[in-house]
Amino acid sequence: MQRISAFAETAALMGDPARANMLFALMDGRALTAGELARFAGVTPQTASGHLAKLAEAGMIAASAQGRHRYFRVATPAVAQMVESVMSVAEELASRPLPFTGPRDTSLRRARTCYDHLAGELAVAIAGRMAERGQLVLGHDGAALTGSGVALLGEIGVAADALGAPCRACLDWSERRPHLAGTPATALYRHFVDQAWVRPRTGTRALEVTRAGEAALARWFGL
Repeated sequence: MQRISAFAETAALMGDPARANMLFALMDGRALTAGELARFAGVTPQTASGHLAKLAEAGMIAASAQGRHRYFRVATPAVAQMVESVMSVAEELASRPLPFTGPRDTSLRRARTCYDHLAGELAVAIAGRMAERGQLVLGHDGAALTGSGVALLGEIGVAADALGAPCRACLDWSERRPHLAGTPATALYRHFVDQAWVRPRTGTRALEVTRAGEAALARWFGL
């Protein structure tokens, strides 16, 4: 009976149109703020807070704080698989546009600084490729360089004293996926600048990737 009760409660949570919209918005892997989810669901921020609290209490979504914002994401692969299965039955949901996040300036979206490290599509792609290769353990809750990751950054030319320092995951403003932050990421960004692989643009946080930078990204990260 407990299993049936839990099944009914889960179905009821997903059956509410606002909560269903919120879960759908999170299905592409990005983390979104309560305000963004409220707009996508078409409800007030106060109503959205109540829905998010219920989803979090049920273990369907997880929240993490970064700066002054709280970001929400699907809690586990099992929850994502469940939602995806329901979505495949209700194919009309697939035509709904996903919420637009981050800056509309394409140069800012591609590559920019986030305080003292790389951000944007470039940074997320680097972190993702390193994770694929086993050089970085990366998640919304943390990050750690593996031995092969330390070796890679050292071979690239990142200062050795920075590689022993802790790193962390930083949720990217536009991509809403984590990129690398912390002392190793700061040293990597400085090396990119020193080698003229990226060039800061005056009056903006956007970075220009040079031809030398494109070659380096292809050589070291396969991008």
